[in-house]
Amino acid sequence: MRDVVVLVGSLRKGSFNRKIAHALREIAAGTLALDEVPIGDLPLYNEDLEAAPPDAWIRFRDRIRRADAVLFVTPEYNRSVPGVLKNAIDVGSRPYGKSVFSRKPAAIVSVTGGTLGAFGANHHLRQSLVFLDMPALQQPEMYIGGAPKLLDQEGRLTNDDTRAQLKKFVDAFAAWIERTISPPSR
Repeated sequence: MRDVVVLVGSLRKGSFNRKIAHALREIAAGTLALDEVPIGDLPLYNEDLEAAPPDAWIRFRDRIRRADAVLFVTPEYNRSVPGVLKNAIDVGSRPYGKSVFSRKPAAIVSVTGGTLGAFGANHHLRQSLVFLDMPALQQPEMYIGGAPKLLDQEGRLTNDDTRAQLKKFVDAFAAWIERTISPPSR
């Protein structure tokens, strides 16, 4: 079973993104080991700190380095990713030439209470993944809109159609990880 770090781009206690990440972890059980790595405690990236990196940076980088793949679960803020997720990407990708993300298979799930499914954040993040040299799952794309209607009071996913879509997504991501890590012989 592959080790997949999950980076949730929302710090809110009642985050729809975190609830969907928990649903993904349940759906993936037995296929992928999804482990959410907190990013809210990462000091803002500042190159001046590289001489003696903060402990939180070291722990974060080491955890990403050990992972087989990375799953991003993010809301959209101003047609982009939240600052906390951008900071985590900056911390992991620096100093230049020493990115812990390089060649890690990736996938994106974007979640919002609105109707567009955080389309802008999803696509903006894909641009960053190209630079980070993270081969990203192209299909199926996963945009989840209307999140409050899909979850019960305890935050559990209640919509069977969404659960089926997430299962298809998880299965495709698992296959993508295997193809990316162990490409077939030609």
